[in-house]
Amino acid sequence: MEDGRRISLLAQGRLVNLAAGDGHPIEIMDLSFGLQLRSVLYLAENRLSPGVYQVPEDIDRAIVRMALEAQGARLEEPTEEQEAYMREWKE
Repeated sequence: MEDGRRISLLAQGRLVNLAAGDGHPIEIMDLSFGLQLRSVLYLAENRLSPGVYQVPEDIDRAIVRMALEAQGARLEEPTEEQEAYMREWKE
C-alpha cells in the first residue's frame, strides 16, 4: 500500500476454509442444510410479511433431534428444576 502497509492475500482471495482447507465438517453441513430446508418449508407454508425472522424453536429442535439420533444420541427434556432455573435466569 502507499503508506507502507502490506496485504497478504490467501487462497487467491477466496474463502480460506474452503479453498485452502478442508471446508466445513459434514456434520455442520448436515445441520445447516437441514435447517435451511425446514426453514424454506416453513416460509412456503406460512405467508409471512417481508422481514427478518428467527427460526422457530420447534424447527431448530427437530433438526437437533434428527442429528443426534443419527449419531445414536438423544436430546433429553429438561427437568422441572431446570425449567424453573431457566425461567428465573431470563427475568
